[in-house]
Amino acid sequence: MTTLPQAPEIPGAKHLHSGKVRDLYELESGDLLMVASDRQSAFDWILETPIPDKGKVLTAMSLWWFEQLDVPNHVISTDVPAEVAGRAVVCEKLAIYPVECVARGYLSGTGLLDYNATGAVCGIPLPGGLVEGSRFDTPIFTPATKAELGEHDENVSYDVVVATVGADTAAALRDTTLEIYTTARAMAEDRGIILADTKFEFGARADGTLVLADEVLTPDSSRFWPADQWAPGKPQLSYDKQIIRDWLQFESGWDRTSGEAPPPLTDEVVERTRSSYIAAYEQLTGLKFEA
Repeated sequence: MTTLPQAPEIPGAKHLHSGKVRDLYELESGDLLMVASDRQSAFDWILETPIPDKGKVLTAMSLWWFEQLDVPNHVISTDVPAEVAGRAVVCEKLAIYPVECVARGYLSGTGLLDYNATGAVCGIPLPGGLVEGSRFDTPIFTPATKAELGEHDENVSYDVVVATVGADTAAALRDTTLEIYTTARAMAEDRGIILADTKFEFGARADGTLVLADEVLTPDSSRFWPADQWAPGKPQLSYDKQIIRDWLQFESGWDRTSGEAPPPLTDEVVERTRSSYIAAYEQLTGLKFEA
């Protein structure tokens, strides 16, 4: 279902891998170059229409959060080739753990589906009577497997993580995920934004140090809601690609079950989505986005 465009050539960098949004290269130094493109995905399709400046927003937001968090991270430098200035970082090679580390403080998304079906999320029992957008008294760790390109991540229990990476590492992933989420949620709330949930990726250095990798606390990896419009019991307004999902499902005429690629986005949807990403960045960081 998903076809990636060819990754751009970058002098002095060898292309290693591309995902839905990011392209990964190896530099002559042996370090990695991680580039955030303007590609947009929805419903496991990479869309024909990019979102201008998206890669720069994601990179700037991740860098801001890395500075706020007292956790080792993978960034070595922002001194990158001119071709990808503002949308790339030089980062260290890590042994990446095959687990999506998800923290949830509110009921939404696949967590809501799990809860409605089982009364639990990833095997964690929750109180009865919760609705979409309900806040949890205590955030929960709801891991997922990493899916291949074009496939869905699958929610799993904590026991699966233990079986995959071992008990000690599983505990470190869980505890660090929840610590970061709790810190970030409080910071976001102070800025009028609800951090409903988020996912992290971690790796290990040769000495075993746990390191936060990839992007962090962006609208692509997190659900951000305007705090003054939060209302449990219905879908929440989001600072993310929900604009695109809604347009594709309800306005574009596209049939998700057809097997056909989604149509190009309209200029209006592109601009609203771009503005949403920028609004999240500026409200959270207090900085003006420079395109």
